Amino acid sequence: MAEFKQEPITIDGSAGEGGGQVLRSALTMAMLTGRPFAMEKIRAGRRRSGLLRQHLTCVRAATAICNAEVEGADLGSQSLRFTPGDLQGGDFRFEVGSAGSAMLVLQTVLLPLALSGQPATLSISGGTHNPAAPPFEFIARAYLKVLREAGLSIEAELRRPGFMPAGGGEVFVDVSPASGRPTVVQSPHKTSSIDASPALDLMARGELLDASLEALIAHLPTSIAEREIQTFLKRAPALPAPGVGWKTEVLRHDTSPGPGNALLATLNFEHVREVVFVPGQKGVSAETVAERLADALGAYLQHDAPVGEHLADQLLVVLAALGRGRFRCGELSSHARTQLELLPRFTGREFEVNERDDGTFDVGLESQ
Repeated sequence: MAEFKQEPITIDGSAGEGGGQVLRSALTMAMLTGRPFAMEKIRAGRRRSGLLRQHLTCVRAATAICNAEVEGADLGSQSLRFTPGDLQGGDFRFEVGSAGSAMLVLQTVLLPLALSGQPATLSISGGTHNPAAPPFEFIARAYLKVLREAGLSIEAELRRPGFMPAGGGEVFVDVSPASGRPTVVQSPHKTSSIDASPALDLMARGELLDASLEALIAHLPTSIAEREIQTFLKRAPALPAPGVGWKTEVLRHDTSPGPGNALLATLNFEHVREVVFVPGQKGVSAETVAERLADALGAYLQHDAPVGEHLADQLLVVLAALGRGRFRCGELSSHARTQLELLPRFTGREFEVNERDDGTFDVGLESQ
């Protein structure tokens, strides 16, 4: 009997946010649901349109872990056809080949690998602390906390940091099959035998347990990091726990292939961690970096929703994979609104989104 082949979902890569997130989320959902897709106008509105090295690495990584058939996986391509096969575990290694973000590649394949039901290790080299991308600490502290509480067993290690423009960082991830894994909502044409586990339920932060401020520095004077810390402490918004103060630390990362700097704050609440990050850049003073971090942290602390802007983008994909659950967040970003349009095309299920009087949003999926 001939194998039934589904028609690919047609996606306009320039719609909504119109950047690499559309491609990454489509790859993730195709791997999880078995639904093929055809994407046109990939990053068409960006200064450098089409697939850059980090996007191409995402495609190649996804292809490797699910034995996909792919057309258009070329540098600069604005069209891609992706037909996933079966997910598999194993030992994988991918190189971005530039300072492009290794963390965005990791985000693309981590959830499918964790839900494959097979052990896997993953090594990715490239940038680990890039502008416009989550740093390693966000993945390790904020994102993985959610996945572990959903029943997944994942460990991540920063083996070598990589800053722009040199890149050359390396991240290693170990995924173990876990009992009671979350149910994956598959397309109507494909079912899953994965056992259910407690749904994601992230509606409150709980008490603030501690707050840390880290200044990362590589092949640059330590005084830059010290100035960032001093400026931040003068500008930092009040913490929502009178007895909690900032723990500060300068971390030298001279194993990095090139110079770099970043400042990040981690708020550890009972039920969630928020990591706020600002990279240092050539021509931007240490004081400006610190002020930007203080402003970004202040935006998060203006409301009491547990989920910050960047974590919300990723939790929409997690909800789509779990098939049920809910979270509360602040203002929905353009990335999140694009996800709300894209993800139901793979699952056949719409998210429920309700705005509260305080301007925060409840986002959820009900059990089928």
